[in-house]
Amino acid sequence: MSKALIANGSLSPGRDLDHYIHTISAFEILTPEAEQTLARQYRDEGDLEAARQLVLSHLRFVVHLARSYSGYGLAQADLIQEGNVGLMKAVKRFDPDYGVRLVSFAVHWIKAEIHEFILRNWRIVKIATTKAQRKLFFNLRSAKKRLGWMSGEEVRAIAADLGVEPEEVTRMEGRLASFDASFDGDPSDDDDASHAPAQYLVDTRSDPAELVAAEDDSDTATDRLRESLELLDERSRDIIASRWLTEDKLTLHDLADRYQVSAERIRQIEANAMKKLKTAMVA
Repeated sequence: MSKALIANGSLSPGRDLDHYIHTISAFEILTPEAEQTLARQYRDEGDLEAARQLVLSHLRFVVHLARSYSGYGLAQADLIQEGNVGLMKAVKRFDPDYGVRLVSFAVHWIKAEIHEFILRNWRIVKIATTKAQRKLFFNLRSAKKRLGWMSGEEVRAIAADLGVEPEEVTRMEGRLASFDASFDGDPSDDDDASHAPAQYLVDTRSDPAELVAAEDDSDTATDRLRESLELLDERSRDIIASRWLTEDKLTLHDLADRYQVSAERIRQIEANAMKKLKTAMVA
């Protein structure tokens, strides 16, 4: 189902948000019977007009949900648009035989799209990468009742309520309190007054001396590795090369078949060879 289903003309929240909200408020709320009929027409017959009516009748619900995320500093129109995408995904997956209303089924998909949008745009550096961190991020935002840092007692209470360690709550609170800084700064700022990172961070990649030194270190390490490999017996050297120094790396079982021994024996030979290499490399 395409975004074009709703993002055309006056139904694009980015054009005129007040007009958009006024327009979608005119769409009739479906009765359970009408909703079932339309859902079956779309599921069984692929009727896009039925899907469109299901989407249009629930746009006001998306606006209602999007408003609850107004504290993240993102444009309300963008939050609504992302929520609309979630609504369309919900309509596409909705099965009228579930025995629930579409609004109950769609809330998960709408929130999921809004959450993803917030996490992509609220901070340049990702503040929540795992599923558990994302849950903590949104729950902590709603759990904090005041500005300022939480006390130890508040941290422990929220941790117990959310089922996480207090350290996780403290770490996430720090991420929530951080802010993004422009690398280059404001072009209108006076050079002497600018404290943007671009004014004081040194890029050593363009320093010829650093580049030559790095290349020399790399050549030295390569030569040392080559010399250390020569100290190994032929079988050990072949195992190390086959496991780590070729593009098409072999598995323990591949080498076990080659040498007619067990995979565990290959692992032992590899471990012993690695120890010898490390000793030779630092000697």
